Amino acid sequence: MADITDFTHGDDWDREFGKSKTQVKKEMHALQALGEELVELSPASRAKIPMSAELADALRLADKMPKKHEALRRHIQFIGKLMRTEELEPIERALALIRNTNQAATRKFHLVEDWRDKLIADGEAVTKFIAEYPEVDVQQLRTLIRNAKKEQEKNQPPKAYRELFQLIKPFIIGD
Repeated sequence: MADITDFTHGDDWDREFGKSKTQVKKEMHALQALGEELVELSPASRAKIPMSAELADALRLADKMPKKHEALRRHIQFIGKLMRTEELEPIERALALIRNTNQAATRKFHLVEDWRDKLIADGEAVTKFIAEYPEVDVQQLRTLIRNAKKEQEKNQPPKAYRELFQLIKPFIIGD
């Protein structure tokens, strides 16, 4: 008969089966976090990720739930449980690709914003931009820069400021 005052029997069990309860909990939390990241993706991005039909159904159901609600938290736990049966490597590879694509797009938009700000602030930047992107409509570029400066001086809505962004964006991003 086992001694009920001996609290070390759990430790022996953990060593015998290879993982401690702490390690198992960490893995479960990691799967839940991965599931939460899948929930936050758009349906179009999610379609690029290989997953079982059951997991895809659970993610679609999560889309229909209110975002700040206890039911969604419990559902994400359920998604984490479903993740145990998934092959994780293809999912993680696809997620990494989506993350990198999003980061690259963000960097390109920041580059467009930087160019726009330089064009408005520095007259020499216009010459540099035209030299780097000779196919730009120079007259329209100069007009938008002039109008954006006037808008800023008069604290008007930034219509020309936005139009300038849209004009230079295809040259920098390549749309």
